[in-house]
Amino acid sequence: MSRRILILHTGGTIGMVPSENGYVPGANLGELLADRLGGRQAELPRFEVQELDHLIDSANLTPSDWTRIARPLIDQWEHYDGFVVLHGTDTMAYTASALSYLLRGCDRPVILTGSQIPLGLPRTDALDNVTTALVLAASEHIHEVCLCFRGRLLRGNRARKLKTSGLDAFDSPNAPALGRAGIELELRRDLLLPPGHPDFQLPDMDANAVAVLALYPGIPARLVEATLALPGLKGLILHTFGAGNAPDANPALIQALADGIERGIAVINISQCPIGGVSQKAYASGAALDGIGVVAGGDLTPEAAFAKLHVLLAGGVQGEDLRRQFQAPRAGDSTPATPF
Repeated sequence: MSRRILILHTGGTIGMVPSENGYVPGANLGELLADRLGGRQAELPRFEVQELDHLIDSANLTPSDWTRIARPLIDQWEHYDGFVVLHGTDTMAYTASALSYLLRGCDRPVILTGSQIPLGLPRTDALDNVTTALVLAASEHIHEVCLCFRGRLLRGNRARKLKTSGLDAFDSPNAPALGRAGIELELRRDLLLPPGHPDFQLPDMDANAVAVLALYPGIPARLVEATLALPGLKGLILHTFGAGNAPDANPALIQALADGIERGIAVINISQCPIGGVSQKAYASGAALDGIGVVAGGDLTPEAAFAKLHVLLAGGVQGEDLRRQFQAPRAGDSTPATPF
């Protein structure tokens, strides 16, 4: 019996149409997709297309949209063998990460994809991306949230958009690809997650709960203080230098972070380097953060760290429990920490 796939269209370049102000989200993508696939559709897994009521230009995505995307997947979970989520490329890695945490215990494929060129244009990359995603979504070997782009299958919470205009826009710098689509479809079955037991979460997301601040040479302490004073803030993700270093020669900045942590704000340390991770005790400038209670983020991507912190905070996790759960690998999102 052929497997049945749900395509959820959330918006993005793949379904955009021209307007006076540039490309904007367009509706009825299912009809356009069927027209463009033509006779190829008979060779693909059976699929149906569902669109969000309000399509999202992914640059306008907010954390509450993650639950909007997850909800129809959860509602239809038992009726389909796999899912394809069409999404804008700008924030696709954020959503792929968030879904990997919301769809806890995933036991079937959820494949995110999109395109750099709209489906309606002659040189579109959408057809190849969608057809490959459909085949992957029908796989009996995938039981996790993945991102498929330009013939590469990446773990969703390890993926990043690294190119603005290249058709091979995504990669996973700190983890190998899970598969490749060439003449044959090759899966790294040794790397794929085993099937889980669905224990899905749909907490209310608060966009004000998490802020992100990139350190730069000469950053003033007052900028850190102002960020930590934002109304409703519960977590701050610091993008630090190298292996997780901060300007410890600026005692006011370190004190501002310490004061925020004392007030109950979780501060997470993520490296600005795309390859490698945080080793917070490797240098004195990183050890200063460790000493005040900053949570080392390992080799989590910035997108995964942002989504993971949001999901944990929305679930009411805090304090030492938050530190423990944040640092523990979840859905294959990070490399287990080893003592320095």
